[in-house]
Amino acid sequence: MTDSDTITGLLVTALENTWAAIRSHHPAVPNVVLTVGAGSTGGSELSLGHFAPNRWVRGEYELHELFVGGEGLQRGVVDVLGTLLHEAAHGVAVTRGIKDTSRQGRWHNERYRALGEELGLTLAHHDKIGWSITTVPDQTRELFREELGELAFALVAYRRREPERRGGRKSSNNGLVARCRCDRKIRVSRSVYDAGPIECGVCGLPFMVSADECEASTS
Repeated sequence: MTDSDTITGLLVTALENTWAAIRSHHPAVPNVVLTVGAGSTGGSELSLGHFAPNRWVRGEYELHELFVGGEGLQRGVVDVLGTLLHEAAHGVAVTRGIKDTSRQGRWHNERYRALGEELGLTLAHHDKIGWSITTVPDQTRELFREELGELAFALVAYRRREPERRGGRKSSNNGLVARCRCDRKIRVSRSVYDAGPIECGVCGLPFMVSADECEASTS
């Protein structure tokens, strides 16, 4: 690495270049201000990313925000691409004036499903969040092969979850429930989960405790 090749610089450049590639294939995807930070707040929920309309101001113009949670970077380059495409679909909804979610943005409706599929995602339905479970099929991976290579070079670190807040919801000795992409689940302690990725032997992806697929039993 040169002095300028910091972890932050490589990561932000790779994410911005991937977003630019998405826009080149799908012109309705808007320009954004990219932010990378904490997807956890000390509770059980985890945000992998979000698209927030008109959060930034540049002179007379408003710009949308694309947030990428640092904790989700451990899932690997394909799932990070999936997060970007997922949020890009929300961006297209804003561009076209389509209401694609409800329940404070958690429920993804059929209109969102159509947008996600337009951008090359495979969408599965979840009872609590609608058409929000995203998979990147082979055809889309091939389309973004160059960007996946750049992401693979840049994703050399990920963010640990915030420690659970004292006095808040606590996990019992049963630990946390983590799921992989093929919906297998395991129960692990917080310390074991935070130590590093635990990969599924079937789909090859890490087990994750997320905002929508998380169980933390109370004491």
